[in-house]
Amino acid sequence: MKNVVGMKRLLAALLGIGLLAAGACAPRLQPPGDMAVPPAFMPAADSWQASDGRVLPLRRWLPEGKPAAVVLAVHGFNDYSNAFTEPGEWWAKRGIATYAPDQRGFGQSAFRGFWPGQTRMTRDIVELSRSLRQRHPDTPLFWLGESMGGAVTLVALEEGDVRPDGLVLVAPAVWGRESMPWYYSATLWVAAHTIPWKTFTGSGLKIQASDNIEMLRRLSRDPLFIKATRVDTIYGLVDLMDRSAKTRPRGLPLLLLYGAKDEVIPKQPVEKYVAALKADPGVDMRVAIYADGWHMLLRDLQAEVVWRDIAAWLGDRKARLPSGAERRDLPLFPDEKELPK
Repeated sequence: MKNVVGMKRLLAALLGIGLLAAGACAPRLQPPGDMAVPPAFMPAADSWQASDGRVLPLRRWLPEGKPAAVVLAVHGFNDYSNAFTEPGEWWAKRGIATYAPDQRGFGQSAFRGFWPGQTRMTRDIVELSRSLRQRHPDTPLFWLGESMGGAVTLVALEEGDVRPDGLVLVAPAVWGRESMPWYYSATLWVAAHTIPWKTFTGSGLKIQASDNIEMLRRLSRDPLFIKATRVDTIYGLVDLMDRSAKTRPRGLPLLLLYGAKDEVIPKQPVEKYVAALKADPGVDMRVAIYADGWHMLLRDLQAEVVWRDIAAWLGDRKARLPSGAERRDLPLFPDEKELPK
């Protein structure tokens, strides 16, 4: 009991300090570009230009001939477009074109490590989608958002005037503040307004993102994968997740995929989000839960199972998923031993 009281007093003191210091320190956003131009692909195949003039990296995996579907793939937090190399190559052999940008602040983009703000992030998705519609005018366009990328695509549905033909959410970051202990968000607010430049690695959290250990080792050596994160960038991510958890993607087909062993995005907020969507008659959603899946579903040891399910859904939104992992009822995790492998 004394420890609980002590913690509350400490947090109250931190909040008081934060209120006093908020005028001096604040979360920092990276600056926008300094031009006004039409969004367009650059002559080089590895970049595109947003409406503010910022040139951003872009990877693509294209099939031979006209694609049957186009996927705009949006990566997760601290990751970059490399996340889609293996599934992009696999889908290309099956007639699916994949385009994956490095979002601002990540990968090889400018101001790496600084949060760009969710308005600019979602605008980039909408602008790039418009360019893809022009390049592939008669081909269905889908958004695929992984983790933070899922949150970005959800919010982009509300802010943009370009909508995809369907949305795939892979371990979506829908962990809003309502699902967090109050002291998580309170402490983060204080830190973001007093020491926004401070970085953390998260190494002490003992969270495993995948069962693909060799892949995780490669990421640990990858200079483009961010290992130490600014506090104000984490604050920006939580703001984004808070909004995505309240977003209802109505009027388009939705496929939501989640691994039962995910240690990054907790089960409770995902199940809460799925329940809210199932209760909304305007949402056309299918859900798959992978018993052996971790957070990095597209790079786990069983990743090809997930790639195949996504390819099947892109081809026919009503067809049975090859894995048999679809869950039609709530709760999503009644007995994980009964989930399809």
